[in-house]
Amino acid sequence: MKIWMIRLKCFAPALIWLCWICPTTAQQNKPAALPPMGWNSWNHFRDKVDDASVRAQAEAMVSSGMRDAGYTYINIDDTWEGERDAKGNIQTNSKFPDMKALADFVHNKGLKLGIYSSPGAKTCAKYEGSLGHEMQDAQTYAAWGIDYLKYDLCGLNAVMKAAPTPEAAHQIMIDAYIKMRDALRSTGRPIVYSLCQYGVDAVWEWGASVGGNLWRTTGDISDKYARMAEIGFGQAGLGRFAGPGHWNDPDMLEVGNGKLTLGENRVHFSMWAMLAAPLLAGNDLPNMSPDVKAILTNKDVIAIDQDKLGHEGTRVYSDGEVDVWTRHLVGGAMAIAVVNAGPDRVSTHPFHLDLAKLGLHGAQQSTDLWTGKDMQLTDNIPLEIPSHDILLVRLASPK
Repeated sequence: MKIWMIRLKCFAPALIWLCWICPTTAQQNKPAALPPMGWNSWNHFRDKVDDASVRAQAEAMVSSGMRDAGYTYINIDDTWEGERDAKGNIQTNSKFPDMKALADFVHNKGLKLGIYSSPGAKTCAKYEGSLGHEMQDAQTYAAWGIDYLKYDLCGLNAVMKAAPTPEAAHQIMIDAYIKMRDALRSTGRPIVYSLCQYGVDAVWEWGASVGGNLWRTTGDISDKYARMAEIGFGQAGLGRFAGPGHWNDPDMLEVGNGKLTLGENRVHFSMWAMLAAPLLAGNDLPNMSPDVKAILTNKDVIAIDQDKLGHEGTRVYSDGEVDVWTRHLVGGAMAIAVVNAGPDRVSTHPFHLDLAKLGLHGAQQSTDLWTGKDMQLTDNIPLEIPSHDILLVRLASPK
């Protein structure tokens, strides 16, 4: 690791010069220059995912308008893996008879296909992992036409626990992620590299250095409001580690799953947009309700997430059960999220927004991104926001 850092310093002037002469091109050519958008199988299907269900999701992503709204990736999570052949090449199991044909189908829909593995010998679900076969697996993924890899640490946990010191365990993890990074790069195919290791060892501080395009900052999400809120509001302070090509990942979306109310779904989707988080739907797309589809395809909220400045939002202040977040956007614009995170059926009575705390002075013209209506914000304006709901506005010209 130290040798790599020394080499990087030696080439730093050349790298700076190259970035100076072509910053736009360099950013555009990065995988995940913007937070990835798509769908992942785990939250809804878990081990029941198969070829037919993945094809159905791809078709629904197109017919629902999600593809046109910016969703790109159809990602297969754990349980697709079969055994290895005599040469050590990974095979699919009976649920996925032809991964190359599936990738071709997804690509023909104008979408991209993602897959899952682990740096351990086994995955979380005890299927075949990539330990000792990193280069082979990367070459196989590229030959199939894979565009995204979620690489889940859990299969390596036993090896890390056996390490003599925490420092040694950390180095085992770093080396494992670097090994797959190098294997993916050797294929010549642009493959988004998603580090799934639950925020272990403050991954936001080193995830980009091992090639991660995104990294999980927390443990697994669930379709319960309390868990979603714990994860979402817990991202405060991590924004400085994220940016084009490397994003904090508070886990996949649960919008449309479980018993989340429409307000809770709005909070979830709005907060992930404010956080510049990957937007990976985790519901059953062919069977989602019109209300859920409207949330997932709200182009104004998606535009906040996909803002090219790449600045993650931050909590400015809290007042009782209300959180106030801001996010700076391209062209000097600003998004403001006011969340009533209080208990069920508790109103804000009302909440008075303090514009001065946001660095704003005087009346502000804004647009409510969930109603589409223009709204004037004045200092200490009273806001009635139902429990577990959100006001999300965009200021084109804050002052």
